[in-house]
Amino acid sequence: MKITIEHRGKQYTADLARPLDISIPLREGPGNPNCFWAPPVDVEPVVAGSFIGSTAQGGPVNFVNIRLNPHGNGTHTECVGHIAKEKFTIHQCLTRFHFLAKLVTIYPSKLPNGDRAVLKKQLEEVLQPGETEAFILRTMPNDGRKLTANYSGTNPPYLHPEAAAYLADCGVGHLLLDLPSVDREEDGGKLLAHRAFWRYGGSTDNIRQNCTITELIFAPNEIQDGLYLLNLQTASFEIDASPSKPVIYKVAIRL
Repeated sequence: MKITIEHRGKQYTADLARPLDISIPLREGPGNPNCFWAPPVDVEPVVAGSFIGSTAQGGPVNFVNIRLNPHGNGTHTECVGHIAKEKFTIHQCLTRFHFLAKLVTIYPSKLPNGDRAVLKKQLEEVLQPGETEAFILRTMPNDGRKLTANYSGTNPPYLHPEAAAYLADCGVGHLLLDLPSVDREEDGGKLLAHRAFWRYGGSTDNIRQNCTITELIFAPNEIQDGLYLLNLQTASFEIDASPSKPVIYKVAIRL
C-alpha cells in the first residue's frame, strides 16, 4: 500500500506495507531495559474465588493485571506533564500521530567531567531549521544490548541542554532517542534538556504543549539514516507518559 505525502511544498511516497518498528517490546520480568531503579514489569493473572485468569493454570481465558513504570521499563512517549507543575497528559498533548521524521546516528561526545552527551554542534551538522517535524536520534555504539540494558546507576549518555534548545529552535516537535533520558541520570532535579525542549520555565507562557519526547527506542543498524514517515502510537492514558510504539516508513521524494 503506497501513499503520497505532501509536506512543506514537497511530495514524498511511502510504502505502508513495509513498516519498521523502532519500539522495544515489553516482557514480563527483568528482560526489559531498566532505568532510574524502576521495578520490573509484573504480569499476574486475576484470581477471584475459583477463577484464575491464566489458561496455563487451568483458567478459561488469560485475564491479567500488568504493573509497569512507563518511564523506567521500556519505550515510552512523554509530554510536558512529566516536568510541569500544571496538569498535562499525553492523551491531551499528542493529538497528531503522523510526522515527517529524520533519523540520524551520532556518537555522544566526551565532556571534561567524563560524561558523554550529544552536543548542539553535532546536531547542527545533521539538521537544518524547519527541515522536519520529528527527529530520531540513534546513538553509537548500537547493538542488541539496548533491548535489555540496565541503565540504573550507570550515568548513561544524554542530550546537552543546548542541543535540546536547538531542536526546539529548528521546529522539531517530536524527539525520539535510544537513551533512557534526555537529561543526565543525576542532575539535582534540574532537567535542563527537558525544559529546553518544551520551553518550560515554570509557567505555561511559551510552553510547547503539543511536543513529545520518546525515550528508549531501538533502531537496528540495518535501518539507514534518512527521512521517514513516523507513526507515533501511544495508549490513551490521562497521565504524563505512555508506553509507545513508534513505527517508521522509508520515504522517497516524488519527482
